[in-house]
Amino acid sequence: MQQFCCNAVGFEIRRKLYTSGSPKDAGTNMRIAQISTLHERVPPIGYGGTERVVHYLTEELVRRGHEVVLFASGDSLTSAQLCPCVPEALRLGGAKGDPTVHDMIQLDHVIAQLDSIDVLHFHNGHYHFPVAEMLGVPHLSTIHGPLHASEQRTLYDHFDQVPLVSISETQRLPVPAANWLGTVYHGLPTDLYHYEANPQPYLVFVGRVSPEKRLDRAIAIATAVGLPLKVAAKIDPVDAPYYHAQIEPLLLNNPLVEFVGEVDDAGKQNLLGNALALLFPIDWPEPFGLVMIEANACGTPVIAWRNGSTPEIIREGVNGFLVETLEEAIAAVRQVKQLDRSRVRSHFEVCFSVGRQAEDYEQLYRHLIQARRSHSPAHRTSVHA
Repeated sequence: MQQFCCNAVGFEIRRKLYTSGSPKDAGTNMRIAQISTLHERVPPIGYGGTERVVHYLTEELVRRGHEVVLFASGDSLTSAQLCPCVPEALRLGGAKGDPTVHDMIQLDHVIAQLDSIDVLHFHNGHYHFPVAEMLGVPHLSTIHGPLHASEQRTLYDHFDQVPLVSISETQRLPVPAANWLGTVYHGLPTDLYHYEANPQPYLVFVGRVSPEKRLDRAIAIATAVGLPLKVAAKIDPVDAPYYHAQIEPLLLNNPLVEFVGEVDDAGKQNLLGNALALLFPIDWPEPFGLVMIEANACGTPVIAWRNGSTPEIIREGVNGFLVETLEEAIAAVRQVKQLDRSRVRSHFEVCFSVGRQAEDYEQLYRHLIQARRSHSPAHRTSVHA
């Protein structure tokens, strides 16, 4: 696997490749199916990392001249051909009952269009695994979630020929023997967020209110340094008891904390771009953490717990700091003004643009198509973001 973003030579290579702003000459264009989850629309209105990534990738592939079919909810917005698999996103539509019914119908929609597709790119879990090799079309599955649950090893041990893509090297650790084709870090359009040179004196937390996201740590850090904390977060029903028992008491009579709720891209630009730093105090092996590169796109550094993928995304002293204790996080906040925000933005453009992401996937798609034509197994390649 090639590693580009964490050394000076690789940084310069990426800068030359991915900051020209024009599609690359990647050869013959492909007919690509992007198969999203149905829980949120593409792109999501508020919170929704996977669907946001699918949207950015789909739009970039279309921009690069590929014919793309997006299998998603009917309320999705895309310049690709949309194949609606449910009328609207399941979460927003208040769908009840067994969600796998919709997953099965979506798979049937995909099968109905196989004759017109060169490569299938699944983002929606593992429901297609039993029939994947019978489809007769090159395919790969990006795994967006964590893999540390015990049943995951059973799943990937059994389906050990399904071509997979990880979103960080750390994500793979629980199932290292799975058929990993490569690691492709997420990317954002370079014009989605703009650089803010002069932040205001506040910190920000963006994510879900859940035990593993550790909003309580963020509140403790902000309180200790005496800076306001703006919280843009969603509270899922399953996490409501945690919020009421553990977080709500920390908000009462604390004038430093402002609970904003879910925000869209425009809201993120204002919230992240004007912040002194994003706090990312996770307490679990986060597979990627899209909000970190959203903050970096604005020039805003990240103070993150050393856990999961954060050491792969945060380059110490360049686009943020990695910490392991509250004391270290408090010290990092006091040093964060020393970071060059223009360098934070430059690091984002080089390592985490959607152009870089799309080119990495194009390499994988062509590898799979060539492997199918030559009747050879689709195993590991050297593609790595």
